[in-house]
Amino acid sequence: MPESSSSKDNAKQAGRAAPGYVYDPVFLEHKTGAHPESERRLEAIISDLDWKGIRQQLKRIPARPATLEELTTVHKAEYIARIEEYAKAGGGWWDADTMISPGTYKAALYAAGGSIAAVDAVLNNVVPCAYALVRPPGHHATNSNAMGFCIFNNIAVAANYALKQFNLARILIIDFDVHHGNGTQEAFTNNPYVLYISTHQYPLFPGTGHLAEVDRDPGKGVSPHGTAINIPMPAGCRDAEYKRVFEEIIIPASRRFKPELLLVSSGYDVHWADEMSNMRLSMDGIYYITRVLKQLADELCGGKCVYCLEGGYNYEVLKCAVNYTFNLWLGEKYNDDPLGPPPHDIAPSGVEELIAEVKKRAGIY
Repeated sequence: MPESSSSKDNAKQAGRAAPGYVYDPVFLEHKTGAHPESERRLEAIISDLDWKGIRQQLKRIPARPATLEELTTVHKAEYIARIEEYAKAGGGWWDADTMISPGTYKAALYAAGGSIAAVDAVLNNVVPCAYALVRPPGHHATNSNAMGFCIFNNIAVAANYALKQFNLARILIIDFDVHHGNGTQEAFTNNPYVLYISTHQYPLFPGTGHLAEVDRDPGKGVSPHGTAINIPMPAGCRDAEYKRVFEEIIIPASRRFKPELLLVSSGYDVHWADEMSNMRLSMDGIYYITRVLKQLADELCGGKCVYCLEGGYNYEVLKCAVNYTFNLWLGEKYNDDPLGPPPHDIAPSGVEELIAEVKKRAGIY
């Protein structure tokens, strides 16, 4: 595909350093066969970035395996050992959703470590922002169990690394995957240094993410249930509903928290063409979210932002969404939505009441 101008030249002219990315073929060693979360997801993304000449404009951040000490900031050592042993024995179905192969343990170590490497590069000013293109994904992984295609909680491990190694006081995690990141919420329950904000379809797997799970004290901003804002959205939400949620809840909550680092669990199963959910977001809507997250990072934490890939199982959506993210970081113009609006557009009910209730519980006025 010919480009009208060189993004690399544009970035240089604007005085910007190249964004970073983490990718390693080791992530393909997590073999899952015909499973929706397969190595073909990353292959599609990387192939598209290469074909469009985007990857050569980025700075590669080498992945590395997470250490046991780093993993045990989130996961029990006994659980980590069980995953290693299960993979060495040949793997199989861990549960009804989650597949483990002989290469899974190594891939999962590098997925968590690669996410740490991305955070390290951003906080050491090697790159202004970075995308950890890793798998297996992580936001469902709890301290003692794999679930929902996830083995180790990559973004939670990376956040704990940033807290410890860089002595940060406030990290914001925004999760726009269509499924609630129950493992991430669990990891930071009662942790005042991390604010977790999740938009997700509810009810839907894993069945968590209800408002009552994270009631907050408006006076203090933190309750005994932890530092989180759940936004359980009804099926059928479109670009307009997501825009309202960001403008009325996520943007003001982020500004109030004043993070020093923004971490993003990016899940593209919110798109209407993804069969994992019943949301009706278009590529225009995904670009809106990406643009708002960049603006928040620029405004609140000097642009320091790290994305970790979570869900998204339609290859065209995955390619476009990651492409858009890097193009935005490189200063390129937005391209038209190649997939268009959802073919069936039905206005969801209860969004007005949901927004009002979330704002009340989160103390946003």
